[in-house]
Amino acid sequence: MVARHRHDHERGAMGLLDRLAGTKRPENGITPRTPAEVRTVLLGLNARDKPFAVLADREADLVAEWKIADARWSGYFGNVTTINRTLLRLDPERTEVRALDQEWSVTWIGSSPELTLASSHVRGQVNKKAWVTSIERDEHGNARKTTRTFSTGDLKPPLQDAVTGAGWTWRGVLFGKL
Repeated sequence: MVARHRHDHERGAMGLLDRLAGTKRPENGITPRTPAEVRTVLLGLNARDKPFAVLADREADLVAEWKIADARWSGYFGNVTTINRTLLRLDPERTEVRALDQEWSVTWIGSSPELTLASSHVRGQVNKKAWVTSIERDEHGNARKTTRTFSTGDLKPPLQDAVTGAGWTWRGVLFGKL
């Protein structure tokens, strides 16, 4: 009875850490795909109509980052001062993708962004929402309030769905190595 109680307690603690880290597991019965297939699925998320891109990266296997330097998306981001990237490491032994967020400072030089590591480095799972409100005139000269929202949470669901759809676990990293 004691051993079972300890096991239940450990599972509860692990469940809390999984919730904090944003861990997502595939549905039962999905056969895990190969690492190459998972990589292809994640890279397949790239599209002109999405404000983020998944790219090869030297710090990790892949990185998902916002297209702040892309002229088509500059209005979407406005003049944000921080931006988040998600580093992705494929772990074939555990059939999981480990995800670690980084926050970067953005300095705007004219209409071009320059990324630098934020002076107060953020590592782990970043969950932020920001909004910019502006008053603009419509075609009739009437004032119109426009609010743009930006959320780090907008980036992860497509990535998580791709990973779990491939039969792998999405594991957010809170501390430790990617």
